[in-house]
Amino acid sequence: MIKYLGSKRVLVPALVEQVRSLPDVRTFFDVFSGTARVGHAMKEAGLRVRANDHNAYAQVLAQCYVAADRDELGPPMERLLPELQALPPRAGYITHTFCEQARFFHPNNGARIDAIRDHIEALDLPPALRAVALVSLMEAADRVDSTTGVQMAYLKQWAPRAHNDLELRMPRLLPGPGDAHGLDALEAVQRYEADVVYLDPPYNQHSYLGNYHVWETLVRWDAPVAYGVAKKRLDCKTRRSPFNSKRKIHEAMQQVVRAVQARWLLVSFSNEGYISRDEMLAILSERGPVEVQEIAHDRYVGAKIGIYNLEGRKVGRVGHLKNVEYLFRVRCG
Repeated sequence: MIKYLGSKRVLVPALVEQVRSLPDVRTFFDVFSGTARVGHAMKEAGLRVRANDHNAYAQVLAQCYVAADRDELGPPMERLLPELQALPPRAGYITHTFCEQARFFHPNNGARIDAIRDHIEALDLPPALRAVALVSLMEAADRVDSTTGVQMAYLKQWAPRAHNDLELRMPRLLPGPGDAHGLDALEAVQRYEADVVYLDPPYNQHSYLGNYHVWETLVRWDAPVAYGVAKKRLDCKTRRSPFNSKRKIHEAMQQVVRAVQARWLLVSFSNEGYISRDEMLAILSERGPVEVQEIAHDRYVGAKIGIYNLEGRKVGRVGHLKNVEYLFRVRCG
C-alpha cells in the first residue's frame, strides 16, 4: 500500500483484536477510510466491510481493497497488467507538472505514468477493474517517488528509488464482497449502520487532500490548474474539511458521533490533535461507556529529518519524535 501519514499501520493489530473481542460482530464501517488498510484487515478477518472517504483517491483504494472480489477481478487484472506494463512512455500532464515543474518523479517514470493512465482511461473498464488498475499504478508510482512520504514537497536531490523503473504489481485483493463510498462523513453515518463503526478523522491542520494531491489528480485525471512549489491542485484551497479546523472540529466530531448507527463505536485519535483526550471522552460518553487504550509510536519520517525552509536549509528541530494514539471504544446505548 502507498506511504501514508496516518495510515494506522501500527494500530491495525490492536483494532482487529478489539473487534474480535466483541460479541456477535459481523459488519464493520470505516467512515474515514484513507488507504483502506483498516478495512482490508477487517475483511481479511472475516467481516463484511463498508468503507467511505470523500477524497477520490481514497475511494478508489477502498474499491480495490474492500469492495473488490479477488475471485472475480484477479484473472482479468492478471491479463491487463502485462498490457499496461508494455506501453511505451508518452509525456503528458504528470511529466510536465510533477517531473519538470516539480520533482516528485523522474521524467522517465513520469512519461510511463502518463501513458499507462491515458490507456486505462481509454479502455473504458468496468468500475471495479478500473479501480484495481488505478491502485496498481498509484502504488507503482509511490515506489519510485522522491518525497519523504507526503506531497507537500519533494526532496532537493533525487531519492535513490526515483531512478528505479516503474513496475506494476497486482494489489493484494481479498475474496468476497464489500462496499466503498465517497460521501461526507456525516452523511455516511446517517445513511449506513453497522455492528461496529470506526472513526479515524483528520485531527489537525494537515489536509489529506493537500498531502496527497498527486494521487487525487492521478485518479480524477482532470489536469487541474496547479499552484505553488508542490504544484497542488487549485481546489486544495477550497475543499476544506471542518476536521482540519481548530474552530470547527469539535462540533463536526460531535455531530458525527451523535449520528452513528452502531452497537459499538471505535475512534482513533492522536495526542497531536485539536481535540484532547478528555474532550474526546466527553464527546463519546454521550453515546455510552468509554474505554481507552493508549499506543505510542514513532512520528512520520519528515519529523525525524527536521524543519527546512524553501531553500532547503535546516531552520529548526521538531519538539518530539513519539506520538500517542488513543483508541477509544464505546458501547453505544
